[in-house]
Amino acid sequence: MNEADCEAGSKAMRVTACGKSAGERTCARRNHDLFRKGADRLSTFLLWTSMAFVSTVLCAILFYLASKGRGALSWEFVTAPPRNGMTEGGIVTPIVGTLQLILVSMCFAFPVGVVTAVYFNEYASAGALKKTLRLTMRSLASIPSVVLGLFGLAFFCTFLRFGASLLSAGLTLGCMVLPTIVTASETALANVPRDYRDASYALGATEWQTIYKVILPSAFPGIITGGILSVGRVAGETAPIMFTGAVFFAPGFARSVFDSVMALPYHVYVLATAGTNIEKTTPLQYGTILVLIAVVLGISTVGMAARSRLRKDVL
Repeated sequence: MNEADCEAGSKAMRVTACGKSAGERTCARRNHDLFRKGADRLSTFLLWTSMAFVSTVLCAILFYLASKGRGALSWEFVTAPPRNGMTEGGIVTPIVGTLQLILVSMCFAFPVGVVTAVYFNEYASAGALKKTLRLTMRSLASIPSVVLGLFGLAFFCTFLRFGASLLSAGLTLGCMVLPTIVTASETALANVPRDYRDASYALGATEWQTIYKVILPSAFPGIITGGILSVGRVAGETAPIMFTGAVFFAPGFARSVFDSVMALPYHVYVLATAGTNIEKTTPLQYGTILVLIAVVLGISTVGMAARSRLRKDVL
């Protein structure tokens, strides 16, 4: 075999190897595409299944509550105070008390939470102090509500001598939702584009003017999200207020922050654990739960509408 034949054979082998290599790459790419499509379909199926499961459970809970409590719902039920040992009448006193607790707690927690988030995001430098404060705030979110109730009893009711009052219960609830507001506000502030700050400084604005006039308005739709989540938790908590300000029965509305209040979640707890006149109180329990859900959804809807409008104004 001469040199030309050897060279031709070597070239043929290289062509065959290249063809085989190209075929393997094409096959590997095809297998990868098939795997990716299969994984995508599986993920989509799992997501839709999870959504359907959660929606089904939610609808089942609402249907059960509606079937048990629809007999108690009436105009008198939401406009009259309880009477005859809370086996008759309505729940207007707990409704107003719940709204008062929401107002007092948010008046404390919302500004404090936003100011804390501004400090963390705009002023605090990276270091041990910032890490310690943030860790403390995160740890506060993990404290059980009953422990916060005992803290409110010891600090607000006893040490500060506020007594079992609307103020003590509202401040305790405010401490409970403070981490939620701080986290949501800090995230919203961090998502404001850096260009906004640079443009404000370029126009001669001070740091405080930039925060007050540029950053906070831009981040406010996200800040409201924390407030909406906090309202839902404040309205539904029982343990913190049963130690600090909620009472079994009140003859009227709280006319001062130092008066005790009735609240919807504690009213449900009282009706469920009273142990007397079960036949009469059971529809009232479920009716009260439906009204509580309606109150939370109503406040949340108003908050989301305001957030949407603010977001459009910002954009």
